[in-house]
Amino acid sequence: MDYVKAFLVGGAICAVVQIFMEKTKLMPGRIMVILVGLGALLGAVGVYEPFAKWAGAGATVPLIGFGYTLLSGVKKAIISDGFIGVFMGGFTSAAVGVCAALVFGYIASLIFNPKMKE
Repeated sequence: MDYVKAFLVGGAICAVVQIFMEKTKLMPGRIMVILVGLGALLGAVGVYEPFAKWAGAGATVPLIGFGYTLLSGVKKAIISDGFIGVFMGGFTSAAVGVCAALVFGYIASLIFNPKMKE
């Protein structure tokens, strides 16, 4: 049942974002920044953590979950390392995800031969 819940929650988040992209004139890069910032903001107020525990991967895999992951890493690093944790916490908490995105993106570019849009 966890898979179904994650699929439905993640799909709902992606559907809302897709509607937002279609109905506004914002560029995709700005929408991505809004999502990461929203995830960090909701994590800071304490709303996103219970939601992420309930929804599982459906809430942590979309881009809004990346902001929450960065913020939670910064909070942990500040507690353990003090002020320097502001600068290193996000890197340590999101390093695996960023590394995987880079590696698999590179592999996909080798397989599918991407081209620039004209």
